[in-house]
Amino acid sequence: MNRLQRPSRRDVLLGTLLLAVLALVAWINLPVVGRVFDRQADRVAALPAASPFRVGQRVLVLSPHPDDETLCCAGTIQQAQAAGAQVFIAWITAGDGFEFDAVLTQRVLDPSPQDMRSLGNLRVQEARRAVAVLGVSPGRTFMLGYPDGGLFRLFTTNYEEAYTAPHTGASAVYVQHALTPGAPYTGLALETDLRRVLDRVRPDVVLAPAPQDFHADHHTLSFIAMRLMSARQQEDRLRFWVVHGGLEWPVPKGLHPNLPLTLPPLAARLPWDRVDLTATQEQRKLEAVNTYQTQTRVLGRFMRAFVRQNELLSPGPLPEQGQAPGRGTTP
Repeated sequence: MNRLQRPSRRDVLLGTLLLAVLALVAWINLPVVGRVFDRQADRVAALPAASPFRVGQRVLVLSPHPDDETLCCAGTIQQAQAAGAQVFIAWITAGDGFEFDAVLTQRVLDPSPQDMRSLGNLRVQEARRAVAVLGVSPGRTFMLGYPDGGLFRLFTTNYEEAYTAPHTGASAVYVQHALTPGAPYTGLALETDLRRVLDRVRPDVVLAPAPQDFHADHHTLSFIAMRLMSARQQEDRLRFWVVHGGLEWPVPKGLHPNLPLTLPPLAARLPWDRVDLTATQEQRKLEAVNTYQTQTRVLGRFMRAFVRQNELLSPGPLPEQGQAPGRGTTP
């Protein structure tokens, strides 16, 4: 009789890797596993509630791409308007740099620059529809239309010399409904447009991405917003949010409206405040997310994972020494 063969080292390694992959998939996708191993829900519940908005306040949301304003702040936007505040939204780019999006929407295997520009204009339309779901009129929105994926270049090497976006071939603003059609892709032009927006809105509160957000467009916009608001001596009006907060965050993926939005790992030590959402506000946020059909075809489980019991805002861009995460804010 042959003896049972002991598994080889290679078989053991492959089996261990397979188990690790299965565990990762479960952690990312199954809320039951998340409840067992992830105690961050208690940490979120202990955060202070954000102070409510007031009648007459003017709130400006700075969104790097169409959809960021909904993922981060759809519930906050609804609460601000319900309180009698006026909400304005400025999209910095048209989100025209995602080639796989163009493959699906334009039905081509190798998207041309014109295909990518068509995607940009399609995302502009989606953005206007999404914020209409949230009750924001077109007259309170601004599409700046600078290059998706190019904000860091504009902030650094292309502050005065026009940048040519590799996906669209554009070196100037081309999208429909742009604030300044034909503006060159330079950091100077971008900051000029942002100053125009700030002058028009005169915001009491500015919701901007945090510098810890992993996406380059997001943290670059954070730096620009802090510099412009500081020049006006109004940096205390900034409130910060995160969308790209770390590997696979938020987990579990997919729609889980009965779970809390936990702290983003890359920015867990910020002094977060909790914005609790009602079931009605969650449902409207989901409707706005679903408006972005170009994105949900590819990233639907990621995007719907932001439809949770709460949103998160931080009054500061950095952790405060000696202070536990979370504190009250006054919008």
